[in-house]
Amino acid sequence: MQPILSDNLEKIRALCQTHHVKALFAFGSACTDHFNDKSDIDLLISFMPMEYGDYADTYFELARKFEDLFKRPVDLVTDKSLSNPYFIESVNQNKTLLYES
Repeated sequence: MQPILSDNLEKIRALCQTHHVKALFAFGSACTDHFNDKSDIDLLISFMPMEYGDYADTYFELARKFEDLFKRPVDLVTDKSLSNPYFIESVNQNKTLLYES
């Protein structure tokens, strides 16, 4: 796990707790030696059940807060949006648990 994640675990977990997150994983370059100053951060998220309107608001607010925290783009992927088996396999190869409720 890259220092940008490990150094911010407490803040990541606090954001997850206040935004109804069930589980949060990092994947992609942030979990490898290929991460650099130009890399974005890929996060896989699953939410606790909530109303559809609340879900959208929570998703976009949390994405913005992660970008503010990391000072770089964040690709926030929901578990429910995963359908491509090749992408799922790629995510599963190096995903790292950051938070679980």
